[in-house]
Amino acid sequence: MIRLSQADARALAVAALVRHGMPPAHAGDVAAHLVDAMVTGHAFAGLPRVPAIVAELVRKGAGGAIRVTTQTPVSATIDGGDVNGYVVSLAAADKAIEIASTSGIAVVGACNTWFSGRLAYYVERMARAGFVAMHTANTTARVAPFGGAERILGTNPVAFAFPCGDDPVVLDIGTSGVTWGEALLRQATGRPLDAGTAVDAEGRETTDPAAALAGAFLSWGGPRGSCLAFAAQLFGMLAGSDPVLRETRNSGFFFLALKPDLLMPAEAFETRVAALRDAVRRSRPAVGHAEVRMPGDRSQQARRDHGDGDVEVDPAVHRLLLELARAI
Repeated sequence: MIRLSQADARALAVAALVRHGMPPAHAGDVAAHLVDAMVTGHAFAGLPRVPAIVAELVRKGAGGAIRVTTQTPVSATIDGGDVNGYVVSLAAADKAIEIASTSGIAVVGACNTWFSGRLAYYVERMARAGFVAMHTANTTARVAPFGGAERILGTNPVAFAFPCGDDPVVLDIGTSGVTWGEALLRQATGRPLDAGTAVDAEGRETTDPAAALAGAFLSWGGPRGSCLAFAAQLFGMLAGSDPVLRETRNSGFFFLALKPDLLMPAEAFETRVAALRDAVRRSRPAVGHAEVRMPGDRSQQARRDHGDGDVEVDPAVHRLLLELARAI
């Protein structure tokens, strides 16, 4: 593995993105997100995503302006201008924080954008600002509904976050058995997919990433995961997306921000969140498990353990990034 400082990793991502037309400010936002994914233990959602983003930049450009098209005291809609979704999601999350800071609650929908990144990144940002947060995204059709073999749904993640001092509780649930980014990374590094996560173009289960990328992914959790994916699809449509996204365009992102003190004093709520978390962490583990964790604990601990330390990049991915940045 290639070791890079976090600053160098961000700089490499920025160089590759800017070289292919992304504005430097947008590239900086995307790079910060990607490196945070790596330090929280989600390498597939980190620097390996740059080539896919670059491919879209080459195909259609960096997009136009992000515009708030309507706004009320409790809501806003955003036209993403066909700008990368990492940037649009950050703008939408901050708009939700802005509105909810005054009204106590905000719903924000964003469309005309592509790729969503890790939803945990945005809801954690909202929770650290003191809000209960919810975020859904629908994405390019890559997932077959339960019982099907044709791409209809996106990988459609759903995320929630709850404020709790400097350690918010963050839940980020992918509704597909494998993400597009992870499948691409496993293809690039020669590793198979887990069984039961994808079918090939003929509808037969496969662990070959290339066959899965040509076929369809399966929902995580069978019919339950498929139902959750449908909910994310419908929230995305409410935000302005098309019903089925056959191309990498016009994804729909839904955000909800809620002040806890609309229902109870914020301090009392955070005390209860901490009590639940402590009870979970102190609970007796099942046979074969060393400990019991709250959702998001592993990612938060990985970030704390990582600190300012280097990130590791697969050599094949590193070489490709250098080529994209024209550093060699």
